Amino acid sequence: MLDGSPYQGYLYAYPHKTAYRPLRPRPALRDVWAGQDRDNLFLYLHIPFCEMRCGFCNLFTRAQPPAEQVGAYLRQLRVQAEQVTAALGPARYARAAIGGGTPTHLTADELTELFAITDGVLGLDPAAAQLSVETSPATATPDRLAVLAAHGTHRVSMGVQSFLDTEAHAAGRPQHRADVDRALTALRDAAFPLLNVDLIYGIPGQTRDTWTYSLREALAWRPEEIYLYPLYVRPLTGLGRRGGGLLPSGPTATAPDRDAQWDSERLDLYRHGRDLLREAGYRQLSMRQFRRADVPDPDGADYCCQDDGMVGIGCGARSYTADLHYSFDYAVSVREVRAIIDDYLARPAADFGYAEFGFALDGGEQRLRWLVKSLLRAEGVDLPGYASRFGSKVDEDSPHLAELAERGWAVADGDRLVLTDEGLARGDAIGPWLVSGPVRAAMARAVLR
Repeated sequence: MLDGSPYQGYLYAYPHKTAYRPLRPRPALRDVWAGQDRDNLFLYLHIPFCEMRCGFCNLFTRAQPPAEQVGAYLRQLRVQAEQVTAALGPARYARAAIGGGTPTHLTADELTELFAITDGVLGLDPAAAQLSVETSPATATPDRLAVLAAHGTHRVSMGVQSFLDTEAHAAGRPQHRADVDRALTALRDAAFPLLNVDLIYGIPGQTRDTWTYSLREALAWRPEEIYLYPLYVRPLTGLGRRGGGLLPSGPTATAPDRDAQWDSERLDLYRHGRDLLREAGYRQLSMRQFRRADVPDPDGADYCCQDDGMVGIGCGARSYTADLHYSFDYAVSVREVRAIIDDYLARPAADFGYAEFGFALDGGEQRLRWLVKSLLRAEGVDLPGYASRFGSKVDEDSPHLAELAERGWAVADGDRLVLTDEGLARGDAIGPWLVSGPVRAAMARAVLR
């Protein structure tokens, strides 16, 4: 796998959701969370609605839902929050995020209703938890942003993808530059402590010059964070339905040739973007994440993604304990997403007291998750921390990591094992390479819907 494409998959969570299966019998959440540390949890709320479905998007979301369904969803979200709160007992949320979908697809009044759930039912202190909320150029309106600011939102993230309309349209995102500028102006006027802008490289027709243009246009707004995402063409998405004609190709190029050319172009654009952001004073935190050097790391309550749990509320949200990851069903296609949302809305309250789909992590998978969540970050693996947590050494549990060092992609740096620049550049190959045999087999058996 390491000799193949550097763009095999974005492993932002482990195990991947396609490894989840129905849990039979369904475990009660009260039992799932019994004995778990609930002092430093992450709270995630999922809003599965957008104004449009971008061509590259494989997230669990529905475009342009009827207004009555949005209202019903918020009412059911409250029901689920009440049931989960009762099952967990006393809990403290050290970090929180609202994603989707596009949470700001909700109107200002609906966002106010949403915060009544997070604050009143779940007991979230948004400011203390440094709440992060996703938005879009079309929905980052002053009235919506005023609600986010009034409720202590710390970070707002907006996917711009490209500052050129032609490139945005080629990626299946029919936005207009004027809307992007209006949204960024509104976001800066709202004075959120942290603004993140997402950009995509590898778009058909994109060149180093146009990529540089988007990077410099983003930098002109001085966002505290910038994420650089490689374009993926995934099954069942808008771009996936358009097929291989998207990829760079000559008149007689074979599919492997096209793939290799596209990989080369994406890797070149990634390195160019990384270097440009570094020169502009940004620190690289992962393959994708860059933070302005004068912006401090998050403070307040401690949260460790390797060790602390996550509570997901909403259709499409996942929850993590030390030994069980669980969620509702997952799909990408329009028909299947709508069916799952309908099922969520029809559930009796008692159903929210159980875990439906998931993956149980044994000791080996827990070690591997800790490794994956650490190694793919620029700070790398805390070797003494791993030994303290698991009573064993990383090189004993994962001797194959030596291959990364042999390739010059990883290096021991004091008490840490870190990826080199070229290792970070290949994070989307290293992540899938680390996946265990059982998880890979479960993912391979998943039926894409």
